[in-house]
Amino acid sequence: EVQLQASGGGLVQAGGSLRLSCAAPGFEFRDSAIGWFRQAPGKEREGVSCINNNDGSTHYAESVKGRFTISRDNTKSAAYLQMSSLEPEDTGVYFCAVKYGATCYLARGFYDHWGQGTQVTVSS
Repeated sequence: EVQLQASGGGLVQAGGSLRLSCAAPGFEFRDSAIGWFRQAPGKEREGVSCINNNDGSTHYAESVKGRFTISRDNTKSAAYLQMSSLEPEDTGVYFCAVKYGATCYLARGFYDHWGQGTQVTVSS
């Protein structure tokens, strides 16, 4: 069983920044697509960003384009989500997920393994 650990969440004011990390000790990220998702209270879990494993191509939800940046460090089996210009609408629990293979998708059902989530709260 893959154990993903998401961290880096917290409380921040609107306009602020946070950097989320996703680690999978003992698991090879190298061959996996990685996705970040979030779930606000009372809402469905939605895709935020993902990154391919083969060419490093990235994809973003329209609502976060230009504000969030996803990256990966295969040598550390880790992925990151740099979030800037945060808005109250970005509040939610953020999850990382992995799927063996090359191309990522912002689809919840695509991923095999999920982390436990980290809370992000943006105050106005």
